[in-house]
Amino acid sequence: MNGDSFLLDTNIVIGLFSNDPFIVGKISVSKEVYTPVIVISELYFGATQSTKRDENKNRIKALIENSNILNCTPTTGSFYGIIKATLKSKGNPIPENDIWIAALAKEHNLSLVTRDKHFDFVEGINLAKW
Repeated sequence: MNGDSFLLDTNIVIGLFSNDPFIVGKISVSKEVYTPVIVISELYFGATQSTKRDENKNRIKALIENSNILNCTPTTGSFYGIIKATLKSKGNPIPENDIWIAALAKEHNLSLVTRDKHFDFVEGINLAKW
């Protein structure tokens, strides 16, 4: 995997589910696109609380069937520890799940696609703001 490949944050997948034309267009021309298992869990959390529970769970199942899903490994855990310690030492905490997502991006040398500004605090990851 290289810097021309993308890892999708939850807000980007939600945009995809909403047929955001910019996101759909970018994904359609991207070389490689990956979804972190953490994003899948966040989507299931949201779907469980939704009034359109079954519809949203079906979207998630379709995403899983048609996507490259990245799981966490011991190496991911190592990157997580470094990222979290660095953020803490600089007084820039971010949500726990986002540290895991950043760790996966760093481990696999993927550009993280997000609309969340707090990822700017994470050193050494490539960000793509769609």
